[in-house]
Amino acid sequence: MGIVIRDALAVLPCSGTGEGAPSTPSAQVSRHTIYIEDDRISGIDARPEHFSEDTVIDGKDRLVIPGLINAHTHTYMSMMRNCADDLSFMDWLFKRVDPIEGRLTGEDAYWASLLSQIEMIRSGTTTFNDMQMHIHQTTRAVRESGMRAVICRGLVGDSYDRGDVRLNEALEEMEDGKDCGRLTFLLGPHAPYTCGPDYLRMVADVAKEKGLGIHIHLSESVSELENMRRDHGCTPIGYAMKAGVFDVPVIAAHCVQLEGDDISILAENGVSVVTNPASNMKLGNGFAPVPELLQAGVNVCIGTDGAASNNAQNLFREMGHLALIHKGTHRTPQCVGAQEVFHAATGAGADALHLDTGSIEVGKKADLAILRTDCASMMPTNNLLAALCYSADGSETDTVIIDGRIVMHGRELKTIDEERVYAEMRRMQERLGL
Repeated sequence: MGIVIRDALAVLPCSGTGEGAPSTPSAQVSRHTIYIEDDRISGIDARPEHFSEDTVIDGKDRLVIPGLINAHTHTYMSMMRNCADDLSFMDWLFKRVDPIEGRLTGEDAYWASLLSQIEMIRSGTTTFNDMQMHIHQTTRAVRESGMRAVICRGLVGDSYDRGDVRLNEALEEMEDGKDCGRLTFLLGPHAPYTCGPDYLRMVADVAKEKGLGIHIHLSESVSELENMRRDHGCTPIGYAMKAGVFDVPVIAAHCVQLEGDDISILAENGVSVVTNPASNMKLGNGFAPVPELLQAGVNVCIGTDGAASNNAQNLFREMGHLALIHKGTHRTPQCVGAQEVFHAATGAGADALHLDTGSIEVGKKADLAILRTDCASMMPTNNLLAALCYSADGSETDTVIIDGRIVMHGRELKTIDEERVYAEMRRMQERLGL
């Protein structure tokens, strides 16, 4: 199947680096025709030999960007949207979220994941990194939606036990998705406060044996940091390092409360950090030191977290927060700019998840979002890269292509029955008493 996006503005990588952090790749907006064959970008401006035009998309008043990458979320939590608000972090987690999670079925997780995916597709996200409780049901939802996903099952425990039920179930569940090229997997020890050091060591050992990376929450709150210092004499980052977690590729969510050598440890071990601005602010946990992480050479990407703490799955909202909050906390408008924010939402996420996406280049996977520029939030079109961070809200997304397949066009979803999902969510809400 050949798709042509004809004569559209597009955000392409260019030589040089972005402002602020010296290692940030830069991007520029210019007009191009993009050719897609099967699941890849096969040409930019130069028509590939023997190319067959099956679908032509008019690029007038359109901006093509790499599909956004939500590098940390919990898609099943969409059912908890607006039901665990204005609580301290530990009360939010253990008094509100955990009891609801305990009542969820796999079918609940399936419909909730589809709801999250509707919201993500509609706001230009093509890939998400999901910490889940029900891998089978999430892979089922991903197969149907057409999205790209990296999935892990959240793991908790204390001892080094290769017979651990959750770990072995997670390994078995991964087999279910191996025949789908849009699905990959990680191991997901939840956090230092729910995983003992022996358990973390075991998960790291298994990850190394299986050639898997790790997805973990680290240093999210002040209470986590204080309890870790009191009980173990180190920060959560130091705790994870001692347990061998950083012996394999790691994507660490949050990293808000960092001190001492934490940033250098993350940089030296090649850990990718996912900042989740809205969730961290809503739970009163603070702001990740993103400017300092970038200056240290840490790969910083961006996520929404789950809808129980965000309460949205819209990455444009996170881009706006990321572009603004550090200007305020550091009292300088230069510390995190549009180039760095855009890279965090695209290329950095692809690097962290080892995906062949994240930029518009020949040979890359065809994961693209096409935005309208003939709308109030994008007008006048003075600086469209800045518009993506400072004025767009995601509603500008008109068309989404994932793995070379059009999953939304003209704001119409092609793969998900929205009304059925909404009906199921209403039934679930009533049954769970939400």
